[in-house]
Amino acid sequence: MSSAKYIKGRGAQKNTGNKFLQYDFEMRDDFLEFCRLEGEVAESNKTKYIPIFPKTIVNKVDSPDVGMMFSMNPYQGCEHGCIYCYARNTHEYWGYSAGLDFERQILVKKSAPELLEAKIKHKKWKAQTIVLSGNTDCYQPAEQKFEITRKCLEVFLKYRHPVGIITKNALVLRDLDILKELNKDRLVGVNVSVTSLSEKTRRKLEPRTASIKKRLKTIQILSENNIPVNAMLAPIIPGINSHELLPMAKAVADHGALSFGFTVVRLNGAIGQIFSDWIKKAMPDRADKVLHQIQDCHGGSLNDSRFGTRSRGEGKIAEQIHEMANLARLRYFKERTFPKLNMELHEQYKDGQMKLF
Repeated sequence: MSSAKYIKGRGAQKNTGNKFLQYDFEMRDDFLEFCRLEGEVAESNKTKYIPIFPKTIVNKVDSPDVGMMFSMNPYQGCEHGCIYCYARNTHEYWGYSAGLDFERQILVKKSAPELLEAKIKHKKWKAQTIVLSGNTDCYQPAEQKFEITRKCLEVFLKYRHPVGIITKNALVLRDLDILKELNKDRLVGVNVSVTSLSEKTRRKLEPRTASIKKRLKTIQILSENNIPVNAMLAPIIPGINSHELLPMAKAVADHGALSFGFTVVRLNGAIGQIFSDWIKKAMPDRADKVLHQIQDCHGGSLNDSRFGTRSRGEGKIAEQIHEMANLARLRYFKERTFPKLNMELHEQYKDGQMKLF
């Protein structure tokens, strides 16, 4: 670690300015100076849960290269603290920073199950897979307290509606009973994120996530119960976990995953500043090398916003990553396929029970 102050248990090491708040930096500097003079603690490392009351919960995904059409997020902000997370930028819409605020100010949507039910029972709604979560992890630590995700799964089961799950937390196994019921009608698929096989790397990149051992065990248990699992080996970060792509692919395949996906890291919006600050403190000996290799994947920038190339990357390093992924699929996933979910049952259950004909 760098000699600079490092906040243990968090990913981001500071709060960046909010682009939507014109006087954000000035107001923050005044606040910190006040705390210094008055002898008060300016920062608390405790997580706060803040209830919010959205009017809708299901979001249409317009990005053509994301791989989902609809998503929903029971929580905004995420205590997992993954330093590379693209969702950090969305916290600015709520008046918070994409840095430490994203990890410590968690917005809780307690009305999510009711909003979901109203959406999928609407007479004009036609079943499409809704993904939990397209933005922040639906099984982050807050879920232990609020159980919003479990209540949403109960709604999906009641109306026989297809649902996808993205998580890096073993807490998903708490809901194995509901997942098994959904899977009887091919209504669920789970995406488990694995970014390294090294606990040392995992703790730095994702300080409050489940251990690698627990994630692999989660894939195994889900697979043993015939619940389809796709492993998300993402993001691949040159100089940090790029050398692990083949071993990670083998590990998830050995534990039962049917497929895997990956992205080349891109540091969009405030994340470029947050990641650069973090790596200079967490990995000072290789910070410049890693940042330069990320830039090499995006035409000399830390980010590329072009659809189709932004998550694939370009250049020699990106090409090598894609070649390794192709090799991994040939070696470990030949003749394995992730099944399509069932869209046909929901229309018969729109009133909450099987319609009689």
